[in-house]
Amino acid sequence: MSEFLAWLTRHLESIRLRHGVNPYIFLGLLAGCAPFFYYSIYRLVRSVAGSERSRIALWSAVFLAATALPWVYVLIFGRNLPWYVYLILAALIGQGVYSLVRKIRK
Repeated sequence: MSEFLAWLTRHLESIRLRHGVNPYIFLGLLAGCAPFFYYSIYRLVRSVAGSERSRIALWSAVFLAATALPWVYVLIFGRNLPWYVYLILAALIGQGVYSLVRKIRK
């Protein structure tokens, strides 16, 4: 087990040095956004079921922010990333914005 932890630590450090993204901050953002992510889904479903149109946009925006924040960190602070990483991240964020706009219009 200690060999695995040593390998993992070396791997995470090489990612930080090569790409400028601290894996611990990224994982912290993922973990920190998780409660907001799940709570926004809960409130979004309640808003849709209760036909609270004014709340649907709010909880959709919270959902989008909780989903995108860790990936925005990678976009802002990452360097030497392969071109397809930017394409994938832009597609994920674009799909989230598209879904948000579509839900708001309904």
